[in-house]
Amino acid sequence: MSGKIAGGIIVLTALIAGIAMYYLQVYAFYDEVQATGQDDVQLTVLASGLPEPILYDGFRAIDSDSSPIRYRACFTTPQTLAMMTETYQIHEHPEPLVAPGWFDCFDAKALGKALEDGQAVAFMGVENVEYGIDRIVAVMPDGRGFAWHQINECGEVVFDGKPAPEGCPPKPED
Repeated sequence: MSGKIAGGIIVLTALIAGIAMYYLQVYAFYDEVQATGQDDVQLTVLASGLPEPILYDGFRAIDSDSSPIRYRACFTTPQTLAMMTETYQIHEHPEPLVAPGWFDCFDAKALGKALEDGQAVAFMGVENVEYGIDRIVAVMPDGRGFAWHQINECGEVVFDGKPAPEGCPPKPED
């Protein structure tokens, strides 16, 4: 009888730990980002190489202090893709990261397919928004927009413990 009790306790503990781990990964560490209404969505201008705010509406975003790549945002913009591609820096290797299921405006798989098919265009939002991390912004022809953080080339090397390659800014001291 005591083996059944011990086994039951082990199974119950594993179940509680699994539920807690799921909750922590999907809900606990995310916070809704409060929109400022002015500079929540920025794109890097071709001419200056500096980010500037664009027109947007319906901004929703989540972020987490536990990881610099947990940022996700959704918005709409009245600006046309034709105007944007002539004005802002296009990002050549966008890789949208999956958002938690409850943040339903951001569908990374559908966005990734739209980017591959050329239906959406990805732009450099803010380079090195945090060292080694870029904010990427993608826009669909209908004006729906999405933003996420992505590790850049400098970050990939430095985060592996190697020295920053030529052309990368120096890593800030901790």
